[in-house]
Amino acid sequence: MIAVFLSGFAQILQAQSTYTIEQTKDIDMRLSGTSTLHNWTMNAQNTTGEANFGFKGSGDQQLSSLKSLTFSLIVQDLKSGEKGLDKNAYKALKTDQYKDIDYKLTSATIMPEKEGKYLIKTQGKLTIAGVTKDIDMDVYAVVNKDGSITCTGSDKLKMTDYQVKPPKFMLGAMKTGDDITLNYTLIYKKSKS
Repeated sequence: MIAVFLSGFAQILQAQSTYTIEQTKDIDMRLSGTSTLHNWTMNAQNTTGEANFGFKGSGDQQLSSLKSLTFSLIVQDLKSGEKGLDKNAYKALKTDQYKDIDYKLTSATIMPEKEGKYLIKTQGKLTIAGVTKDIDMDVYAVVNKDGSITCTGSDKLKMTDYQVKPPKFMLGAMKTGDDITLNYTLIYKKSKS
């Protein structure tokens, strides 16, 4: 009986909940970089994924753990507003073979900052153009009043690390740089089931 009691007590102290990405206008996933002519940015707003957050006590306000986190986006949902740039980017990212960019968390350490705000030091695997690499990211999380969790972050990447050849345009007159930055704002909402 003691073991059963302690097991139930531990679950109360460390409540786990599954969250999914909420599709709202506040969702933002951006790839940006440079070229010999101008800087460029591609935006996507249709990002999917889920996370498993743990909380201290019975309420969903004091974040204590992150057991899993994923996000995925369809590469052709990334749009720059310039059809030529988009077309060459899709070709470089091999969208005929690899439709998505995927991330999967492998470990996380949560560090409280201010009330309701947290820095999460994460390690995970990012897959671009069929190539998976280990990456470390600092994720800033905010537990919102409605119980949803907003995660924001930024990570610098090199296209060539993922075997992506930086695109060229206008018969090679315009070349993109190897360095790109992934910026994101994702809102995870507690699953109803």
